[in-house]
Amino acid sequence: MQAVEAVQAMTWQAVCERSDLIANSGVVVWLDGDQIALFYLPEAGEGRVLHAIDNHDPRSGANVLGRGIVGYLQGELVVAAPLYKQHYCFSDGRCLEAPDQHVRVWPVRLNGDRVEIGRL
Repeated sequence: MQAVEAVQAMTWQAVCERSDLIANSGVVVWLDGDQIALFYLPEAGEGRVLHAIDNHDPRSGANVLGRGIVGYLQGELVVAAPLYKQHYCFSDGRCLEAPDQHVRVWPVRLNGDRVEIGRL
């Protein structure tokens, strides 16, 4: 399936409002049993102001990534896990320090003032 067709086939679910987000920080939402960490980065400069990844940190086993610190490392926009400080890329979910660890990256968008998460 082509990328455009995949986006068109995606089902979007509203999870919160733009006013619920905190600039340059994370918040956590619950979607059908999944905890998703949303990051609102209006100054990231990559054309995307929203990023969504699993809240579950594979190294610690804790649901804490929404409390991580956002920054750039090795040219990648990442979040540092609060407990053991691994860095997870927003682009593809991989861990820079441990390639065998990764988190799911969720499609996310603003639709007016609603924040929506996508599912195929």
